[in-house]
Amino acid sequence: MNRDSTATSLDLDRLAAYLQQHIPGFLGPVKASKFTGGQSNPTYMLDTPEQRYVLRRQPPGQLLKSAHAVDREYRVLRALADTAVPVARTWHLCEDREVIGSMFYLMSYEDGRIFWNPALPEIERDARRDYYASIMTTLAALHDVDVDAVGLGDYGRAGNYFQRQVELWTRQYRAAETEPIAAMDALIEWLPAHCPTDAQRVSLVHGDFRIDNLIFAHDAPRVRAILDWELSTLGNPLADLAYFCMCLRLPSKGNIAGLRGLDRSALGIPEEEEMVAQYCALRSLPRIENWNFYLAFSFFRLASIAQGVKARALHGNASNANAHEVGGMAGPLAALAVELID
Repeated sequence: MNRDSTATSLDLDRLAAYLQQHIPGFLGPVKASKFTGGQSNPTYMLDTPEQRYVLRRQPPGQLLKSAHAVDREYRVLRALADTAVPVARTWHLCEDREVIGSMFYLMSYEDGRIFWNPALPEIERDARRDYYASIMTTLAALHDVDVDAVGLGDYGRAGNYFQRQVELWTRQYRAAETEPIAAMDALIEWLPAHCPTDAQRVSLVHGDFRIDNLIFAHDAPRVRAILDWELSTLGNPLADLAYFCMCLRLPSKGNIAGLRGLDRSALGIPEEEEMVAQYCALRSLPRIENWNFYLAFSFFRLASIAQGVKARALHGNASNANAHEVGGMAGPLAALAVELID
């Protein structure tokens, strides 16, 4: 992630005094810089004389109900600490909004590489397939976590996952709606009538599993940490798989880069069928039926998220400078979903 040393909006003296009281060994003074990536919860690098930390907070201003739940992020990171799922170490959750103006938590800084383009131009062609294999292995490990054993058995509601998700993101979209989008209206009508039954065992679902939410080792195709757990819940794991596979169908140019129209064979990147087959083999799953539903739902949800970004930008409390451009993607994303259901 890129950082902006001027955009902190934090009372560093007060923050340092608070953290020294609540984290053993924490010593100021603190320097802070804001990560420029991301659209939801503002995230900061904290540099101290002894160590680096990452602070993640709720954004300022009026928030949609249940959105920006950094306390849920903190809980899931703590629960996964001793599993095969790579995550940052948690240090502290602050629910006292008087400290910096909103709830926040502190976690470890995980040094590594973040790739914003799924074409992986930074990686040699012959190594790219290994990176995608590592992603599928990481996703399978996440979905194989025994949620009861790690204390997350009550982290979400059981049953009717897609029905509830369609209802949720329809409400979120309507709450943030700024103008009619015919494709979104079509999806809001089609999706509820085509929700699959929950044949999959309930899993921990990340909710925003894409390549730029992964930190890779500097010297190997290995995922070091999964970032941004705000949308995590319990549900159908195929939602994460389809959400990741959207990158194959998104345009190669834009605020959310994809691989649509590119020669993936020439790039050394596996096709969707190969990635899905690897994931299913890792989890001993049969062939996935109704795959287009999962993809269409993923585009619909991302379109709803984009609309929320647009609404926050119009109200002046978006986290990212290019929020207006991201918000403008709601319509095109919905149109891509409609292509799958026509």
